[in-house]
Amino acid sequence: MKSVLMGLSLLTASFTFAQQHELVKLWETDTLLKTPESALPYQKGGCIFVSNIDGKPAEKDGKGSVGKVGYDGKIIVTDWVSGLNAPKGMGIYKNNLYVADLSEVVVIDIKKGVIVNRISVEGATFLNDIAVDYKGAVYVSDTRKFTVHKIENGVAALFLDKLKAPNGLYCDKDTLYVLDKGSLLKVDKNKQITTVAEGMDPSTDGLEKVVDGEFLVTCWAGIGYYVKADGSKQILFDNRSKRINSADIGFDMKTRIVYVPTFYGNKIVAYQLK
Repeated sequence: MKSVLMGLSLLTASFTFAQQHELVKLWETDTLLKTPESALPYQKGGCIFVSNIDGKPAEKDGKGSVGKVGYDGKIIVTDWVSGLNAPKGMGIYKNNLYVADLSEVVVIDIKKGVIVNRISVEGATFLNDIAVDYKGAVYVSDTRKFTVHKIENGVAALFLDKLKAPNGLYCDKDTLYVLDKGSLLKVDKNKQITTVAEGMDPSTDGLEKVVDGEFLVTCWAGIGYYVKADGSKQILFDNRSKRINSADIGFDMKTRIVYVPTFYGNKIVAYQLK
């Protein structure tokens, strides 16, 4: 019996070890980006879109822009599209890039590289992240108004309210995942909310799916987690003491590469997820 128990113990330990993940640094850009908040890989265009706040995160100063970084870590162009305020989260549907920009969602024609629409979100003050579902509906969080809005046919409407501080969003078929002040919430098509994970740093920011039920979560304060299907969490990095921010990440499922904007560090850092 003792040998059997020992064998089970060793098997459990091996399984636990096998489930651990790590991030291996691949490259980082130089520091010519301008307060980068979000990184979004765009395989079709061979680049990573980067939102540059270039000023105060809540100020309408017209200094914001979207830039492009290559998959080799070299900056292609810092200000590909300018004329934004404090752009943050981004999402793509067909040929349009949607960008959260304080009180409106800016729509950029990717092929032309120009702004083609600005969708106003009534009452919004700090639009933060964007997720687009398979039908083209755009979801955008307002961290300071504790809401999530849904945009269909160019019109924004309230989708969720009375949250704590919603930021990161992710659409998975008919399900919307929301990071809300240290918790990961699952919202079904009937707007029923269940908590997937909790107890993370309250500055939860970036959210990306790795496989079904498992997610990468970053927090603006500088810590990142791997969230498993059972709600357990593994810390992937913790740079809070170094004051190195980790904002709205991008993730490529095929290559398993994570792109982390460092905000005030003015660069993007790429990691291989192991």
